[in-house]
Order: sequence, then structure tokens, then C-alpha cells
Amino acid sequence: MMTVVDREQLRQNSTGTARFVGAEHGAGVSFFWVDMEPERGPDTHWHPYTETWVVLRGEAEIVGDGEERRAGPGAIITVAANTRHRFRSSGAENLEMICIHASPEIIQEFV
Repeated sequence: MMTVVDREQLRQNSTGTARFVGAEHGAGVSFFWVDMEPERGPDTHWHPYTETWVVLRGEAEIVGDGEERRAGPGAIITVAANTRHRFRSSGAENLEMICIHASPEIIQEFV
């Protein structure tokens, strides 16, 4: 079986971020397709599984368990399960990034 979903169908809010929950589409992974204005991003949270980010455009500032990194287009960042983390769009243009959750459901706890 094969399914095709348009990104526009998955948009969550006015920021442009799309949310794909794998279980709803027969997939073993979930993801956020982020399109976020500078200086914006989620508060600190964690997941019981690994999260991998692929930066497509813009710049991200990522903090994980006190460690800070900056990443631009082409960067791939992985955060281990149970790591408290957050990211911010830190460049002059919108951050476009795929946030892959190694789970068919998105599970996140904000701290």
C-alpha cells in the first residue's frame, strides 16, 4: 500500500509548520516539517526516542542537556532519547527543517 499526503494538509497553525503522525499514514516514523520565523521555536522538552533534524534552509540554534550548537542548511543533528532539548530559528530568514521522530506517534513532554 502507498499513501501520498500533501504538506498543506498537515499544516498545524499560521507558522507554516506541518505535523505528520506516522500511525495515521501507516508509517513507522513521525515528523514536523518546520517553517519558522526568526527567534521562534519550541520550549524545552524531551522524547522517549531519538529525534533527528535535517536543516533545509535558515539557521537553527539547538540546546540539548546544556550543550549548544548552531546548524545551517545541509546539517543533520541527532538528539538521543530522553535528552532535554529545544531549538530556535536563529538566522535572518525562516528556518525550514524536518524534525524526524523515531516513532509512529509523537510523544513529547515539556519541562
